[in-house]
Amino acid sequence: MSQPLQILHHHAGTPSIRAKLGPYEIESLIPVADEGAGTAYRVRIEPHQTTSVSYHKIAEEYYYVLSGRGTAILNGTSYPLETGDFLRLPPGTTHGFITGDEPLVMLDIHAPGSRPDRDVYFVGDTPSGFTVPPAS
Repeated sequence: MSQPLQILHHHAGTPSIRAKLGPYEIESLIPVADEGAGTAYRVRIEPHQTTSVSYHKIAEEYYYVLSGRGTAILNGTSYPLETGDFLRLPPGTTHGFITGDEPLVMLDIHAPGSRPDRDVYFVGDTPSGFTVPPAS
């Protein structure tokens, strides 16, 4: 029997699990042991970067731009991003990001949850740090 979900408060000064995955620095805001119906990350992409194009077969994904500017490439269409912008990506939406002269920092939420080793697929090469999910 699984434990009921507990309140989770991730204070800004709390040490967290951060990973460098290709051009991304990803901070997991919900530890795997506390995962319920979704996952949440703070994602940082440094200036002058172009990420690989990825998609999720199951998860719906939400991005909220916390700071910076950049461009989201969604299903091949460019969307300029700035602080305060919001994106909703249904399952299957291909997405990648391009940054200019400043870092792009976003809150990234998946429902149901997605991790670097679960429900992340790449159109081209898989960036370092990600695991290719088994073929289904």
